[in-house]
Amino acid sequence: MLDSILGGVAGGVSLALADPVVAAQAASAPAAAPVVAASQIDSGSTAWMLMSSAMVLLMVPGLALFYGGMVRRKNVLTTMLHAFVAMAIIGLQWVLIGYCLAFGKSIGGFIGWSPEYIAFNGISHDALYGDKRVPELVFAMFQGKFAIITPALIAGAVAERISFRAYVLFILLWSTFVYCPLAHWVWASGGWLFEKGVLDFAGGTVVHIASGVSALALVLLVGNRRDYPDGAIMPNSLVLTLTGAGLLWFGWFGFNAGSAVAVESPVAGYAAVLAFTTTQTAAAAAALVWMLLEWKHTGKPTSLGVASGIVAGLVAITPAAGHVTPMWAIVIGAGGSVVCYLAVQCKARHRKDDSLDAFGVHGVGGMWGAIATGIFCFTPVAGLVNGGGFRQIGLQLLGVGVTVAFAFVMTIIIGTIVNLVVGLRVTDTQERDGLDITIHGERGYHL
Repeated sequence: MLDSILGGVAGGVSLALADPVVAAQAASAPAAAPVVAASQIDSGSTAWMLMSSAMVLLMVPGLALFYGGMVRRKNVLTTMLHAFVAMAIIGLQWVLIGYCLAFGKSIGGFIGWSPEYIAFNGISHDALYGDKRVPELVFAMFQGKFAIITPALIAGAVAERISFRAYVLFILLWSTFVYCPLAHWVWASGGWLFEKGVLDFAGGTVVHIASGVSALALVLLVGNRRDYPDGAIMPNSLVLTLTGAGLLWFGWFGFNAGSAVAVESPVAGYAAVLAFTTTQTAAAAAALVWMLLEWKHTGKPTSLGVASGIVAGLVAITPAAGHVTPMWAIVIGAGGSVVCYLAVQCKARHRKDDSLDAFGVHGVGGMWGAIATGIFCFTPVAGLVNGGGFRQIGLQLLGVGVTVAFAFVMTIIIGTIVNLVVGLRVTDTQERDGLDITIHGERGYHL
């Protein structure tokens, strides 16, 4: 009986394939998708995360050039070194304890703690991160690059007068007691802001608002430069600044699109592509709007203005990158330039020496971007313009308010402690002669 059945099936298959129409249909039929184990690494996602991590790290030298070109010649090396030394200090801090505090098992939604994460001692090289099918070490290194660049952003506000040893101690303490808790609240499973539904795709609150507000707090502690606001303080090389802005724009694609974490699933892949597109769109819109605003206001479009516009747009789109359409990204980028331009113009009126506009661009731009996310988002929830009402705006305002208050108060506390221990500010003689030669014994240019 079994032989008869098998013979009939074989005969039917032979007849079917003999028919050219049936044979063509059989040949064109899609092959069944292979079953992939959830524990199997995805090579495409892993390669993308490795590349994104490298791109974000490249932003740190980009920031060094961006900031370094805007200070006076006598302080160019010190200013650039602020970014580079963060790669060393926070690069180690993140491996030893930072990742554990930020992404360890949540304790009450406020801090992470997993002993096996200390020094990565318990993370196997072949362990995968959650359900993303990428090694956890790749995810940890990607997040570590965010931890590096964030305190380096703060340095721009107090450039040309902060003590180098104070800066070294400050970024170590700030990253441990400000950045890591915020990263846990907003990004980690179990973090209280994450569980409430606050959206921050790539760091509007954790990176930009936190660094911008902390920069303002540090300015209040350190004070103005000895020549500000009455003396002439001219940039030493806007060529460096423009080059840095270009590197930041390039690296920001890894910063935002890489925050999708994986690309093997449709959801993650589409989010990465969306973030890549909105990043480009917002930065272009912001650069153009800043240039036009400056042209109208001063009569001249400047290279510094275009560079500032690029960064303002990138900052503004960061929290929204994977949540909004490209059309709304134009609005977010353009709006970021407007609010940041106004904030920078207000600096002179209030006579607070945010030297390189860390608060004016990163703090204000980050706040605008976070709130705009609640207005324009369409995924994973609908914002105001997409019929979602005001609920998400309220959540975004909660995230902004908490970040502002926490970062400001903690920075005042940490800064005060650092000031008592080593002193925050250089001597008047060091500031007058320049930090490059008086602290490091070097000069940026021998011309």
